[in-house]
Amino acid sequence: MFTPGELKPRTLLPYLERPQCYIKLSGHSSLSISKARESLTCFSSFCLRNMENLGNPILKYGLLFLIIIMHSRSIVSQEVENEREFDYLVGSGKGPLHWGELHEEWAACKKGEMQSPIDLLNQRVKLEPNIGKLKRSYKPSNATVKNRGHDISLRWDSDAGSIQINGSDYALRQCHWHSLSEHTINGRRFDLELHMVHLSSDLRVKNKIAVVGILYKIGRPDPFLSEIMEEIRSISDSNEERNVGVIDPRHIQMGSRKYYRYMGSLTVPPCTEGVIWTMNKKVRTVSREQVQLLRIAVHDVSS
Repeated sequence: MFTPGELKPRTLLPYLERPQCYIKLSGHSSLSISKARESLTCFSSFCLRNMENLGNPILKYGLLFLIIIMHSRSIVSQEVENEREFDYLVGSGKGPLHWGELHEEWAACKKGEMQSPIDLLNQRVKLEPNIGKLKRSYKPSNATVKNRGHDISLRWDSDAGSIQINGSDYALRQCHWHSLSEHTINGRRFDLELHMVHLSSDLRVKNKIAVVGILYKIGRPDPFLSEIMEEIRSISDSNEERNVGVIDPRHIQMGSRKYYRYMGSLTVPPCTEGVIWTMNKKVRTVSREQVQLLRIAVHDVSS
């Protein structure tokens, strides 16, 4: 058995302490979400304004192409992958309560006003009829599974499709698992949480990162995890990775048209804000063996 209090997830802030931040639930009545900081777009906005002064069209569009590449890479590198810099242990000097003190660029972990994860409380949900079905256009692509020390991630190495939010496309880049879950529903924590991380390279889009989250409780095995269990078993050391061939993200089951939508942050340092969160309302199932495998792989177990 696992002892939740000793390990993950990161300590949740009470949702009521987050003024002007509301959750939308698709399929019902509306209320807007307050704007998050737009720090990810400052460099892009500067470039768009100043490129108009470049007379040479080759130079201008060549620079634009370079900016898109650089900006996309900077977003991908936002999430710290080396757990030696931080941990989840209660009482640790590198634990969640101290993340914002470890590096200046991680200050949002302590001082941010729109931090994730949150408790999805019924009394704070505003129902939205016009938010629409989550539009997914995924496709099979070569992928690599990696042990990041604090979790197991699956990275697609080429085009794996996208989702569409507010008319903008967000390309699927990777997914990873957390156990126990980071988000809660009405105070209830679940056995596992999957994050599907998407990025936008459109310079006109203010919020570049979109994450789709799925919660799991113990029950029948998750079919998608079953496909890659052997590969996960093979990477028991931090930073170890393995090519797993073609993986189809369409095999990740959601099973519901209802979801929560809110503006938050990355859940690991540097806790960057301005992340569009879409949390699937339906709680799916995962086997105890699958949860144990994910935790054992990153040495996240207790006696």
